[in-house]
Amino acid sequence: MAVVIDGRSLTLDEVAAVARGFEKVVMSDEAKANVNKARAYVEKKLEEGAVIYGLTTGFGKFSDTFIPADETAQLQRNLIISHSCGMGSPLPTEEVRAAMLLRCNALSRGHSGIRLSTIETLLAMLNAGVHPIIPEKGSLGASGDLAPLSHMVLVMLGEGEAEYMGVRMSGKEAMAKAGIPTIELAAKEGLALINGTQIMTAIGSLCTIDALDLMKTADIAAAMTAEAQLGIKAAFDHKVHDVRGHQGQKDAAENLLKLLEGSELALRTQPDKVQDAYVIRCVPQIHGASRDAINYVKAAVEREINAVTDNPIIFPDEDEVISGGNFHGQPMALAFDFLGIAVSELANVSERRTERMVNPALSFGLPAFLAKHGGVNSGFMIAQYSAASMVSENKVYAHPASVDSIPSSANQEDHVSMGTTAARKARMILDNAQKVIAIELVTAHQALWLRSEEGKGQMAPATKAVYDLIDSRIPANEVDVVMYPNLAAADELIKAHAIVPAAEAVCGELK
Repeated sequence: MAVVIDGRSLTLDEVAAVARGFEKVVMSDEAKANVNKARAYVEKKLEEGAVIYGLTTGFGKFSDTFIPADETAQLQRNLIISHSCGMGSPLPTEEVRAAMLLRCNALSRGHSGIRLSTIETLLAMLNAGVHPIIPEKGSLGASGDLAPLSHMVLVMLGEGEAEYMGVRMSGKEAMAKAGIPTIELAAKEGLALINGTQIMTAIGSLCTIDALDLMKTADIAAAMTAEAQLGIKAAFDHKVHDVRGHQGQKDAAENLLKLLEGSELALRTQPDKVQDAYVIRCVPQIHGASRDAINYVKAAVEREINAVTDNPIIFPDEDEVISGGNFHGQPMALAFDFLGIAVSELANVSERRTERMVNPALSFGLPAFLAKHGGVNSGFMIAQYSAASMVSENKVYAHPASVDSIPSSANQEDHVSMGTTAARKARMILDNAQKVIAIELVTAHQALWLRSEEGKGQMAPATKAVYDLIDSRIPANEVDVVMYPNLAAADELIKAHAIVPAAEAVCGELK
């Protein structure tokens, strides 16, 4: 069933369905009516000769320059071609699709003054799989994502480049092959199409979706490590977490108890120790803090994907056109910096858990580096190095982008958000974190295989289900093997969101 957009009710699940699942998109009838009403109002104001920013004036520092009516269409075209200054590698297709969807959704609110036919052209491109080539660098995050969104609009004009049917070609050729007529922009339309936060929000929304899955995957990895470490479940007792009260902490503790229900390895108490190290005992506190942060970002993103981020904003019923600042990406910049920090911390503690499994001084009887025949075999020695490398890299990426600003447009736009930089950094942090937790999962799988060889007891049913999933692709190592395909296979399982359903099929839904 197609995703119906109205500018108000789009969900993250629908963003994923369109961006990754190539679901079709249509506008609601109410949205079409609102768009037509706003456009009629713009046409009326043009006929009256009103001076309105971006309709009959230049842009940025040229906002005081009046543009005659017979040059307004050229003004919009020039805006797009002059602002297409992006650099760097193209954004991935899923992020381009998300950005196209989010821009259409924002325009569907009927506060931008764009023609319905122009939105329908962008929707036709999205539904046909005409994906503009959008360089990932060049946005300051205010006034919105001007440069990258201009590359999106170029293809609507028959300019620029696009990917169609898996082939990169000129925008004109892609539109022709897809049977979509190119357009000429009318007054206000170029500005309406590029003055928004949809690039940063597209990148960040997909990162948020993956982070929501990763926080559960991290709980599963921690539960498996707790079993490998012969951990103590008492630390996860709800009474401990209720007296502190943080919801993320309470949810993480509940998840761990669900995952470890029935384990003969991780017990409520252990005969040989009183308490575990922090990276086991404090998983609810550590993962819970990241969980609360990720859920904060989720709420912020859900608002932004249904927000009007244009300028000026058209209010036909009130007979007003107001120049404001909804294009400013600061709400998303702070959120995506927070997301990167939260995900980075999931990786930090995961790498330390991996270290405890491979270090014979910390592993409660496991062989050094989990090598069954150590010495001639190095086992998982360098897997931990790889994890350590990536968490250290993430510490660099986790420096906030949003604390920076640089004036632009001759100091007219004198504070910017760097929100797209924050989103791109969050994406890099997330990719590393997925790989670090993949290493923990493979390491825990090896450690638990060794525990089974020792006859230490049975795993919990939920963690055993994940163990079996990993085992179907990554057998335990009797001797050294080429490691990177196994680590990559676990990373692919995480990126496919396959780990969590394997556990939930046994223990029920995780929080």
